[in-house]
Amino acid sequence: MSRDLKKYTSQTNVQLIIGGFVLLFVVGLGLIAIFYGTGAALVGLLCLVGGLVPIGLVALFLFGLDIFVKKINKD
Repeated sequence: MSRDLKKYTSQTNVQLIIGGFVLLFVVGLGLIAIFYGTGAALVGLLCLVGGLVPIGLVALFLFGLDIFVKKINKD
């Protein structure tokens, strides 16, 4: 049994992020649909996706910057 703690930390972080998104979208939008109807849930989905777009763009930029810096430092 290997003790690669960096890999374990990385897997745990990915699982926590996925779990958070599942809770946010499935449970959150499900509760909105139950209490307010499907139209409100669709508006909630639109708001969630609209809020995630800037976060995704920043994450994509940082990921690209990380790859760029690693490539520059390797040479």
